[in-house]
Amino acid sequence: MEAALAQGGYHRIAGLDEAGRGPLAGPVVAAAVVLPPGHQIPGIRDSKQLSAKKREELFDRILGNAVDSGIGIVDSELIDQINILQATYLAMRRAIFSLKQPPDFLLVDGFPVAEMEIPQ
Repeated sequence: MEAALAQGGYHRIAGLDEAGRGPLAGPVVAAAVVLPPGHQIPGIRDSKQLSAKKREELFDRILGNAVDSGIGIVDSELIDQINILQATYLAMRRAIFSLKQPPDFLLVDGFPVAEMEIPQ
C-alpha cells in the first residue's frame, strides 16, 4: 500500500494505532510512526496477534528505523467524560500532532480519525 501511496505523491506516511481501548480501567494510548520511504519491517501487523517477545523485538526495530514518531495519551478520567471512542480519536490526534513534521497521509489501523484533514 505504501508504494502505491508514494506513486500517488505521498512521501510522509504515518502509521497510526491505539492500545487500551478494551480494558475497563487505565488510559488509551496511540502512536504515530513515520518510516523512511520504501522501508518495510517484516512482521508488523496487529500487535494483539503477536507474542510479547515479538512485540518487543518489533518495537526496537520500528523506533530504530523511524524518521519520526509521536505518542498521544488520554487518561481514564477524560475517557469517562468524553467516552472511549472520542478518547481514542483524541489520543490519535495527539500522537499525530506530536510528530516533528505533519504527515501527508495516515495509515490507520481501524476507523478513520475524526476531525483530521490529512488523507487517510
